[in-house]
Amino acid sequence: MPRSGQRGERRKDGSRTQARRAGAKAGPAVIPARPPARFCMRCGTRMRPVREHGVMRPTCPKCGFIAYRNPAPACGVLLLRGGSVLMAKRAHEPRRDTWGIPAGFMEYGEHPETTAVREVLEETGLRVKLTGLFGVYAGRDDPRTRAVLILYRGREVGGRLQAGDDASEVEFFPLDRLPRPLAFRAHREALRDLKRAVAAAKRVAGAKRRGAGAKRRGAAVKRNPRRKAT
Repeated sequence: MPRSGQRGERRKDGSRTQARRAGAKAGPAVIPARPPARFCMRCGTRMRPVREHGVMRPTCPKCGFIAYRNPAPACGVLLLRGGSVLMAKRAHEPRRDTWGIPAGFMEYGEHPETTAVREVLEETGLRVKLTGLFGVYAGRDDPRTRAVLILYRGREVGGRLQAGDDASEVEFFPLDRLPRPLAFRAHREALRDLKRAVAAAKRVAGAKRRGAGAKRRGAAVKRNPRRKAT
């Protein structure tokens, strides 16, 4: 078992297991969603590793089928209410009882925007309208699979806040008092970027207010030259 602060053990396929903190209790086993293929899904022949485009991939020596292991796309929404962001506590493994942005994996054939809206409704009970793309993040620490997290901005259009589906609790948190622990690195990165974006927007709004005030004072001085601008 890796010690605290060490990296996880390396698997045969080159990926690493998650390093467990010292003293942490072992949770239920999490089965990877995309384990390396052992047999060909077309003809049943045992796969062999073959280098293809610089990467060793499971390949069928009989029919030539290659089993690619691509990241799984996941989508979610950063929803703000009065300067607080919506968060959901995970009800299941992996990372049960940790907090994250309402998000989930895409269904086959589903549009990313549809996934984002659906996941928010299922996990939080709120109906949202997407207002734009926020960012795309690499999910590198989910024990089930590598992921690509697509996050949108959104606004509430209905529903009632209540935990459901994969969430045990849902709540809006101020950006400077987020819950701990957070589930995944990609969520931490997105929330960091959200804090920066909100702070930048406040600075721009403040500069605009100061500029508008200066224009009003200048206009008043022009109308009454004897009056000094204060």
